[in-house]
Amino acid sequence: MATPLTEVTSVTAPNPPVTLTIAGSEATGGAGAQADLRTFQSLGTFGMVALTCIVSFDPQAGWGHRFVPVEAGVIADQLEAQFDCYDVAAVKIGMLGTPLTIETVATALSELGPRLPPHIVLDPVLICKGQEPGAALDTDTALKARILPLATFVTPNHFEAMALSGLAQITTEHDLADAARRIHDACGAVVLAKGGVRLEGPDAIDVFYDGSTLEVLRAAKVGEVAVSGAGCTLAAAVTAELAKGSTPLDAARTAKEFVTRGIKARMTSRAPFDAVRQL
Repeated sequence: MATPLTEVTSVTAPNPPVTLTIAGSEATGGAGAQADLRTFQSLGTFGMVALTCIVSFDPQAGWGHRFVPVEAGVIADQLEAQFDCYDVAAVKIGMLGTPLTIETVATALSELGPRLPPHIVLDPVLICKGQEPGAALDTDTALKARILPLATFVTPNHFEAMALSGLAQITTEHDLADAARRIHDACGAVVLAKGGVRLEGPDAIDVFYDGSTLEVLRAAKVGEVAVSGAGCTLAAAVTAELAKGSTPLDAARTAKEFVTRGIKARMTSRAPFDAVRQL
């Protein structure tokens, strides 16, 4: 006769590192929390998500974004349960979407005290597609004021690197390195500035800077069009590697390799974009 589940008490393996993404759901699964959780699983951590919003593309309107925020109280409830249940090794923060959500997340993290994870990786979504311009500006301002100071590692894309560094344009590797330095000097976090396919040349370039070490990470471009979920996956991979004990530079190198493999193995669809596949 089979042993009842209630009688199984032995533990055969220790817990893996626990990683948390505070992010939105992207309905097609190519980006956001879905991509983060697949990345966490692929890299050997136990992933959780505190859902902040629901985004679905609109096939009838040029595949634009439809954005629905999760209630602030529900976000706070998720975070309370997660931090009371586990010792979280690293957190990734993705799309928050509204000033109220930002305030809710910042307050919850600030109140953790000694339970605050040592690694807070911010993928700074400064443009929340689906919002009116005024609301998007308020969100950007709140993110810089309340979330950026909590971050230990920041992964801005091309546009975000310009916004955070104050540079009017980033067209060269030198510009991207300058942006990484400026962002670090402003917030103190380790920076992995993503050039991707947006800079000219045969390579997709990202720049790592931690205040002393500057390293350019290169991989041959796979096409000339950005792939959905690449930025989410990169930041989630950094988060997983930091949770496992990697140094920031090693985490960045592993994340770059992981994303490159995922872009090569991309998902194709009937939408006008491909998506990273986390192997």
